[in-house]
Amino acid sequence: MRRPIRIMEKIRVMIDNRQKAVKIPTGLRMLVRRCCNAVLRMEHFTESAEISVIFVDNDQIHKLNKQYRDVDAPTDVLSFPMGEDGVYDTDYSNGAKVLGDIVISMEKAVEQAERYGHGLEREVGYLTAHSMLHLLGYDHEEGIQRVHMREKEEQVMAELGLPSSSSYVLDEDDI
Repeated sequence: MRRPIRIMEKIRVMIDNRQKAVKIPTGLRMLVRRCCNAVLRMEHFTESAEISVIFVDNDQIHKLNKQYRDVDAPTDVLSFPMGEDGVYDTDYSNGAKVLGDIVISMEKAVEQAERYGHGLEREVGYLTAHSMLHLLGYDHEEGIQRVHMREKEEQVMAELGLPSSSSYVLDEDDI
């Protein structure tokens, strides 16, 4: 007997561009939405969900990094999960689980795309997948957790047709 397949409920990805440093390419917002959906499918998250994605510049993410992580430097992406241990706040107007906020520095994304030798779309997709996994409770502090998370990120990139075009070499500053 076959098990019924649970279909994902409605996924709402709200995207807000709060920077002027980098022109957002056509299709990038759709890629971010597809990436969020791909991570949720991979993780068998079948409930309705809301995710906020905010594009900022290096100055803005620097301030957030200092305020929330006490790191006095810009970073590429920050994740602000709204849940813990699989329990999320609910938007009672629509019943959706509020997974949290993703903040991406578009300036850092451009820098890293150039450094790693791939396009901006792949970099923003990767940062979105990385941050979505954080919203779902993943971490990369320990070695094996880092490897497991990287495998999941690359699985999503391959599903979206954005396979790795180069290997990543992490500096201490990138960790």
